[in-house]
Amino acid sequence: MTRKVQVKKHSEEFIAELVQCTLPQILARQAQTLGNTEVAIREKAYGIWQTYTWKDYFEYVKHTALGLITLGLKDKDNIGIIMDNHPEWLFSEIGAQAAGAVSLNLFTSAITSEIVSALNRAHARFVVAQDQEQVDKLIDQKEKLPHLSKIIYVDSTGMRNYRDNEWLISFRELLEIGEKHEAENPELFEKRLGRGKVDEVALMIMTSGTTGIAKLAMLTHRNFTSMAKSWLASEPIGIGSNWMSMSPPAWIVDQMWGVGVTLVGGMVMNFPETNDTILEDFREVGPSIIITSSRFWEDLASRIRVKMDDASFINRKLFALAEKIGSALVACETERKRVPVYLKIVGALASLIVFKPLLDRVGCSGFVSAFTGGHPISPDVIRFFRAVGVNLKQCYGLTETSGIFQIQPDDEVKLETVGKPLPDMLVKISDDQEVMVSSDTVFAGYYNDFEATQETFNDGWLLTGDAGYLDEDGHLLIIGRKQDIIRDKQGNAFSPDFIETRLKFSLFIKETVIFGEGRPFITALVNIDMGNVGNWAEERMIPYTTYTDLSQRPEVEGLILEEVKAVNTQLPEPMKIRKFILLYKLLDADDEELTRTGKVRRRFVYGLYLDLIEAMYTGKEELDVKGKVRYRDGHVGMIQTKIKVITVA
Repeated sequence: MTRKVQVKKHSEEFIAELVQCTLPQILARQAQTLGNTEVAIREKAYGIWQTYTWKDYFEYVKHTALGLITLGLKDKDNIGIIMDNHPEWLFSEIGAQAAGAVSLNLFTSAITSEIVSALNRAHARFVVAQDQEQVDKLIDQKEKLPHLSKIIYVDSTGMRNYRDNEWLISFRELLEIGEKHEAENPELFEKRLGRGKVDEVALMIMTSGTTGIAKLAMLTHRNFTSMAKSWLASEPIGIGSNWMSMSPPAWIVDQMWGVGVTLVGGMVMNFPETNDTILEDFREVGPSIIITSSRFWEDLASRIRVKMDDASFINRKLFALAEKIGSALVACETERKRVPVYLKIVGALASLIVFKPLLDRVGCSGFVSAFTGGHPISPDVIRFFRAVGVNLKQCYGLTETSGIFQIQPDDEVKLETVGKPLPDMLVKISDDQEVMVSSDTVFAGYYNDFEATQETFNDGWLLTGDAGYLDEDGHLLIIGRKQDIIRDKQGNAFSPDFIETRLKFSLFIKETVIFGEGRPFITALVNIDMGNVGNWAEERMIPYTTYTDLSQRPEVEGLILEEVKAVNTQLPEPMKIRKFILLYKLLDADDEELTRTGKVRRRFVYGLYLDLIEAMYTGKEELDVKGKVRYRDGHVGMIQTKIKVITVA
């Protein structure tokens, strides 16, 4: 379902001028044009929304830049930013760019060794850190950070005992230094701002690292402004439109919007109070567009279905009927059939009585467009949300393309595809089915890695590493990572992602990894969804203590077996799962089994759990395992248990 909206936009001529500017220069132009009349940033703190106009935004960036210059930041220096979603992220990043430097954003969830390694690779001279937790990571490894001269911390909670540490300075102090510098040198900032060039590197983003060590992708100002121009021409967004910043700043999606689309388009960047209040903050802000990971939509679909299972008999029946009606409408849409009048009428009633109250409760009622990216998602998830009234569509992009460049037009949504290229994007398929891209959004290369950069391009085209094909309507279908395409012993080729996304549509499956390269049949390692399976077990008075205990219960094994059988009915014979094992622990980014964006590091998992995988192919029915488990407080323990190989009849 889609809605027509009217938005105020900058003129095409003005956008064309902005695209030729650096990001700080664009901010200066927006401050002149929109000034104090339009909101640029909105942040919720202590239950109250705080606002920054475009003039406020510019002043904070200017003082941040001057503060960094006073501390010794020079042209071409690199700074690290280890922050969650807060305005200081934007002030620091664009302020550093205004001073001629380049920023590298890192995940706050990253362990100390990951952060130290990344900062050293970038030779970062300064770090802007979120809070005491991030500061402690750096202080503990100070002797391993020879290039780092200053840490600027944003949240001063718990920092009272750190005041005598000359290595540290608060963000508030940085701003004060910048204001003082401006009073003494009123023309310095304008001169420094004017020196920036649109084709210079603006920032670096770490790639996901699913196949090895993450690389540092260098993105220019032009990359972001070109991407912004394409999105603004394609979607009903413009001055004052709301974007909710909820993906980590270290992920390309929020960079694409935070320093790209919102900046060029004059949109409002909204920062929720906490991750736990996102859905509530959605309702208050009413963002018109959202792009987030497939895991978000999988989890939300699971929560909705669990709520419906817990609802009264009448409400369950009403929802089931409404979902059936919504699915019929989606079928007409995807098959491009005329919608019967009676179906339009009952669809409107289902929306009014069931779906609108439901979507309002989960914070999704205001979406004009919603996109899922970052990892393949089951068409069943897309179908579910479209049936209940969310205009959810798949999209596709890479860090190396400055974000999402492939989306589905509203008037021709196809559940299995990632749609068509945005304006000014060229996409083609190589002879060996690799997706290739050419546009001004394609990155400048990998930092200090000429060889990897050269391997990523072919005659000027970016090699995405993904296999895919174009259908008869020009829609792109992604098969999976080219190097992950596997062939079984009989020579049948398939993508593990294709099976995994269908398994994860189950309420009770959190994560799964498929194997079968050179093997006689397909097997899987499965993580249960602790919350949903736990609720299921409690309703049936099945006792358990830990995740390990719950995952190995015979009743849970039977539950997941039925879920796998249901998925098998949707798969061709060579792709059916014949055996699986319920893992005794959740796959974890801290254990290097997942990337920081939640993608499975398939090769690492294969090596780590090779004994379990071999057991499924050698006829074993159970085996003893001993492995590490990382607990919530961070300490690592050892666990010893017995796991079963489950055969799918």
